[in-house]
Amino acid sequence: MVQVCLNGARGAADGAAVPLTPEAMAESAAEAVAAGATDIHVHPKTPCGRDTLSPRVLAVTLEAIRARVSVPVGVTTGAWAEPDPAARVERVRGWTVLPDHASVNWHEPGAEEVAAALLDLGVGVEAGIWSGTDGAERFAASSLGPRVLRVLAEVTDTDAGSAVASARGLLSEIGSAHGRPVLLHGEDGGAWPVLRLAGRLGVGARVGLEDVLVLPGGGRARSNAELVLAGLGEYALGRAAGARR
Repeated sequence: MVQVCLNGARGAADGAAVPLTPEAMAESAAEAVAAGATDIHVHPKTPCGRDTLSPRVLAVTLEAIRARVSVPVGVTTGAWAEPDPAARVERVRGWTVLPDHASVNWHEPGAEEVAAALLDLGVGVEAGIWSGTDGAERFAASSLGPRVLRVLAEVTDTDAGSAVASARGLLSEIGSAHGRPVLLHGEDGGAWPVLRLAGRLGVGARVGLEDVLVLPGGGRARSNAELVLAGLGEYALGRAAGARR
């Protein structure tokens, strides 16, 4: 699978290509799916451009995207959108329109409770395991591990020269991941090397303006669709390299 991450925590300062309104997100999602994306990850935004878990904003965002595409759509539950763990759980429980899945960063306070609330609602959980955190250790000990949809292995090393080594180290920490599928991705300078590694290993990958603003050649990406097309090509290169080993 290749997931498109439409916007992340980025805002207007990151360029006009980053979709911030429900309408812009829906348009960007439709273009990305047409380019080959098979799954969507999005950060719903307040009118001032901040990430939010608001039931009202979430509903409007999901309805707009689902009017344009038929692939699964997931959202964030990042602590930056609602720092208080108890309030974050209440936000999730208040959702009136449900995403297909939601990412839960396992190193964040309240991760287990947020994941449990999502599972109670029938929402798939992407277990976000970030490099440089204790997320892998905490996830390994979690009784919820076998129930998650997949593990989202997030390489926070943005150095193109070391990101692949960091990714391999993270995957080693994650280990068998309760037998769940893995989606591997990097960010900024590490995004393209890690995506090629995902192709080499034959695991899921993602690409989009949340993770990287430039194409493999260094030019500024004009859309999520452009990144998806480039990502599919880079994934194929990694896959071919893996086959030659």
